[in-house]
Amino acid sequence: MSKLIATRAIRGAHKLVARAEKELQDALNKYGPDKKVEFPNTGYYLPISHGMLGMNITRLGELKALLKEAQKLLHPIPTEKLWVPYLGHTLDCGMATLFADEIIEAIKYLQEPLPYVVAENCPDEDNFWLGAADDVIMRKRGIEFVDGSAPGFAACVGTCPSKEVAVKIARELQEKNLYVFMSAANNGKSMADQLRESGVQMGWETRLVPFGSDVTATIHALGFATRAALSFGGVKPGDFARNLKYNKNRIFAFVLAFGEVDDEKHAQAAGAINYGFPTISERDIDKILPTGVCTYEHVVSPVAPDQMITKAIEVRGLKLHITKIPIPVSYGPAFEGERIRGEDTYLEMGGQKTTAFEFVTTKGVNEVTDGKIEVIGPEITDIKEGTQLPLGIVAEVSGRKMQEDFEPILERRLHNFLNEPQGVFHMGQRDSIWMRISKEAKSKGFKIAHLGTIIHAQFHNEFASILDKVQVRIYTKQEDVSREREVARKVYHKRDERVGSMTDEVSDTYYSCTLCQSFAPTHVCVISPERTGLCGSYNWFTCKAAFEINPRGPNQPVQKGDTINASRGQWKGVNDFVYQVSRKAISAMSAYSIMNEPMTSCGCFECIAAVLPAANGVMSVNREFSGMTPSGMKFSTLAGTIGGGQQLPGFVGHSKRYIVSKKFIVAEGGIKRLVWMPKTLKEEIKELFNKRSKDEGVPDLLDMIADETVATTEEEVIAHLQKTGHPTLSMPPIMG
Repeated sequence: MSKLIATRAIRGAHKLVARAEKELQDALNKYGPDKKVEFPNTGYYLPISHGMLGMNITRLGELKALLKEAQKLLHPIPTEKLWVPYLGHTLDCGMATLFADEIIEAIKYLQEPLPYVVAENCPDEDNFWLGAADDVIMRKRGIEFVDGSAPGFAACVGTCPSKEVAVKIARELQEKNLYVFMSAANNGKSMADQLRESGVQMGWETRLVPFGSDVTATIHALGFATRAALSFGGVKPGDFARNLKYNKNRIFAFVLAFGEVDDEKHAQAAGAINYGFPTISERDIDKILPTGVCTYEHVVSPVAPDQMITKAIEVRGLKLHITKIPIPVSYGPAFEGERIRGEDTYLEMGGQKTTAFEFVTTKGVNEVTDGKIEVIGPEITDIKEGTQLPLGIVAEVSGRKMQEDFEPILERRLHNFLNEPQGVFHMGQRDSIWMRISKEAKSKGFKIAHLGTIIHAQFHNEFASILDKVQVRIYTKQEDVSREREVARKVYHKRDERVGSMTDEVSDTYYSCTLCQSFAPTHVCVISPERTGLCGSYNWFTCKAAFEINPRGPNQPVQKGDTINASRGQWKGVNDFVYQVSRKAISAMSAYSIMNEPMTSCGCFECIAAVLPAANGVMSVNREFSGMTPSGMKFSTLAGTIGGGQQLPGFVGHSKRYIVSKKFIVAEGGIKRLVWMPKTLKEEIKELFNKRSKDEGVPDLLDMIADETVATTEEEVIAHLQKTGHPTLSMPPIMG
């Protein structure tokens, strides 16, 4: 706790209480103690004294009791001997400030002419200050803070560096659906004056509300918050503890201090801290960084004007919901299953045609500029119809509650978010994605940059509990995409390694994933420690974290229940869950078998395994391989055959990581059944595969497995198996 900030806040409180005492005595001398005092058109009493102390003030003389309460809360101005290193004295003086403010503001309504306009919106006159909100405004606007349509308010005090900055601040706050409550001039000019000079319409309808030019007019913002707790929070008058708690937890407000912050403004900040409302200042004033009363820091400075709103939202813990995503095409789940044919495609990215990946990574709070979207390389407006581009999507996020464990959860949700704009198709995950943008979407103005707009909006909407800021870089040049993909691949590998020490037997709880049911309505992934999701993005830890973030989401805990068949990986609890969630289409599922009731396949699988009967084994082909396989089908044909949530014995979708799991089709003999894989897949999993094959007693198994360089037909595979002495030749018939 800074000695200087305590000194200035407490000194400011003393000044304001002394001012209130003088102005009250002057008013009593002029009007007498029985003069009626109120904020016009209100059926309640003065809100701060009523809400915090239960006082029902209606007469001028009754303000004496409120003044005494303010005086009782004052502490001596700190000196070297009197200073204490905690916040309590400053908070008391902050509340004394609010009581003094209310006395001063109530007396203003006795003046002729009134310093305030009793109206909802500012008139086109010199006097445009609105003062306290009346009952009509309170009922109309207060409910917005309850239903979430107004997530909070910014109390802007002082003068912005320029009119242009004032307009920019106001517009940004409006775009975030926040109310802007303005007060306290510097050298005779306030932010509201700057907006008026710039021709900006102010009033409750535009959410730009000028309360008053005096520093004491700041009380009307806190009075509004107090009334919200009384009117909509069920808080009783005088229950100051519940009132302050309600405001901290439900009214997401903060103070933006522009220009010089004098003693009186320090005192206002201290008063706001009681409510859990932090102060962000552009000037280098003393900070209160330890948490305590506010959700996070109490006073943060100096912050550049163009960063103040972002910082305030972060410090207040405010979570924004972007109701309408600003893109030129319709957006929603209705378009999630939309397919775009080749002849309707303007731009294609990934899908075996070009390099493509998507990656979510956590950065420090100062490394992310919320809402920043960059396209590095050609935009859709720079290319001709039918072009194929590489694509790299890197979403960088920050948040006080963000964890690395959450990254793959956000990453996997990109599939849903980027499928919902009309005219955009997305398939796959990680470094195996495929996207198309239709001619119609392009004609309406949809750009590659809008992918970033969608990610920014939906991350805030879906993951507001853990995220504060999101920025997106989209690469469309090959050298950039290749470089950034290697960075992402290292992280993919690190994530996969984490689950390596766990076994399916140690856990009685597995997890589901139903993200792909928009394409595959009957598909249910069951993810165990030793079987990752088909897409490769979700493992057991990822699903566990996803369930913690969103208990009603697509990753639900699945209790194994009684064992039906251990070698096949069948459990009663899992079967019951799959039956219900597959819409009663799949009655049983084997986690470890390709022949007997295998797991259903969606469309986002990294690989497809298929039985080669004559070779008495199994081939596995990855999505990136575009050539012919020994099954007589390319990957695309196989995907069309088994995808959509089908359960087809002899075929199963799976992740690359699953190949090196001890549970890989163990019911049919495990990896010793593998007889063919593309060369690139063999190279990608080589290190882990060799370790697994050594554990199986066949250290040279990878060399025994055919690839496209030696075999493209089943007959050629058999010849290679015989040449290398592959173990499957002596195993029981796989079709037996």
